[in-house]
Amino acid sequence: KTMASMYRRPRGGGNPLPPSYRNKALLIIAAIAVYTAFLYHSGGAGQYLGTDTAAPDPNLSASALSGMAAMANSNRKLQVSTWNVAAINNNPFEYWITYDENPAYETIMSDIEAFLENPGAQDVPVSQVFTEEMFAELEKRMDGVGWDNVRSYWDNDFKNRKIIQGFMKDPLLGSKRLASMPDRITNTINVLGSDLPVCRPTVINMYDGDLSTLPLWWSAWEKFMFDTPLTIQSKDGSFTEPPYKMLQPIKKAKYPDITEEEEKVSLPLQTMCGAIFDAILVHMMNTVSSPDVWQSLKKTMVENLNRQKVPHTLDILENVYGSSDIITLQEVSGSLIEQARNRPLGQRFWIVAPGSMDAVRDQNSVILLAKETFPAGPSAEITSLVESSFEPGVTVPVAKGDILAITATDRDGIPFVVASFHGDTNGLATKPVLSAIMKGMASDSSLVTHKLVFGLDANTYEKAKPGKQQDVLEWGQHYVSYDLTSCWGDVPNPANYTTFNSRTYLQPQLNKACKKTDKRANGDVNPKDFILFGKEDFKVVHTWKDNTGEKSYIEDMAFPTLNFPSDHGILATIVEPMTPTSNA
Repeated sequence: KTMASMYRRPRGGGNPLPPSYRNKALLIIAAIAVYTAFLYHSGGAGQYLGTDTAAPDPNLSASALSGMAAMANSNRKLQVSTWNVAAINNNPFEYWITYDENPAYETIMSDIEAFLENPGAQDVPVSQVFTEEMFAELEKRMDGVGWDNVRSYWDNDFKNRKIIQGFMKDPLLGSKRLASMPDRITNTINVLGSDLPVCRPTVINMYDGDLSTLPLWWSAWEKFMFDTPLTIQSKDGSFTEPPYKMLQPIKKAKYPDITEEEEKVSLPLQTMCGAIFDAILVHMMNTVSSPDVWQSLKKTMVENLNRQKVPHTLDILENVYGSSDIITLQEVSGSLIEQARNRPLGQRFWIVAPGSMDAVRDQNSVILLAKETFPAGPSAEITSLVESSFEPGVTVPVAKGDILAITATDRDGIPFVVASFHGDTNGLATKPVLSAIMKGMASDSSLVTHKLVFGLDANTYEKAKPGKQQDVLEWGQHYVSYDLTSCWGDVPNPANYTTFNSRTYLQPQLNKACKKTDKRANGDVNPKDFILFGKEDFKVVHTWKDNTGEKSYIEDMAFPTLNFPSDHGILATIVEPMTPTSNA
């Protein structure tokens, strides 16, 4: 199948051009042909388009031009939406949320903050929370699996530490990863044969067992770690083993603060520290709140923020943004893709996932094309072309699944390149990825005349750390240099935020926690999301952002909320084609 045949105008698609537009289009095509020939003969086109720019395919040039004229003549507009739907967060308490429906949320989170910041007499020794009896039982378990004994660490150090200043807020414990490493590996485990993951008995995940007392917690925790074989899928196939066998040694080469002696016993040492960590969390929650209050609150949050995240996300896309012609999504799970295809959304849209999915992080960029607008669906994926167009010798921080770029032809015969991209945390890949898209398009004669629509989480910052984060104004200068503009115009407003999230005190990295009063000052409140297109191709009719799922955005509101399931706002724009007169 030739590239030209891929882009033939679908039979019966589009609107017939009136004689005046047809004649104008033919004159413009002829003029372009003559002028392009002159430029290439004189070397001018190479200077204007770049020395590696391919000569445009004449048939596609004509199709693009007549298609744009037909679109303008019929007053058809294009609605483009983009949304980083955010990977499922297993800890419902990790980020401050807006939960106006239940005042108990603010009370509990504020009391946990106070407990950790000013514990006073509540800063008791570890052995009063994770007791001698608990350690003895853990020691017997660890000895039974052949691990080295760590009683000396318990007797001479950990049992005498204060639970807050000596343990939870100990920076060395954090840099050694003695509590965060076992939490990361065993917090939430996806198992074969179940739609729901298995969760370690702790406060900071979706575990739904009773944690109203420390003995109840300890019994469940010990059984989970040592007596619960789980079958999981790895790149080498499936295997079945209890969680303690999934733990990994902590290497001094990677975490230099750990001592050589601690490295040798890192498996039993991190298991002990993980148990202490979870015990303190349960103790804190039952101290600042009654179990029936906080466990009921957690159950509601888990249901809305975690278990119903995918259905909530799809409901918003279907019911509020179903009129879009193009939707670009980022950080999409395989489960969301599968469920979307089996819902009305899959009847209305072509749902395009990367040919090479990220199954490990389960975060992929995805594109939805309205079947009415793109009756033939996607033509080809060109992600590999983009990735091969990075500057030689330059390391670009992109992961598998971050980039998706495809071609498609709309009902008027306009050829498009549509791209979706999830930038790295600091936004340092955003400029190189756009440059690679433009370079890849310029290198292929069949792509030169395509119209680019690019929706992305650029991870740009209002006040970027120089050299370490991508400044939003510098990003604007970059896309303008390619004759592109954005839904926000040529110069984005640095204070036009699309994120507002900040970490609470109920998560393993307390150095990243934000006080309630500092949510705005210390949180991630930045202008991160963009839709780009050619400045000479389209102009904006209307742009909006949304953190409610109702086409409205509440400034200075932390999200997600129980009704809005992502920490990124939705961005949408309606554009119309530049008329042939304004292009000429």
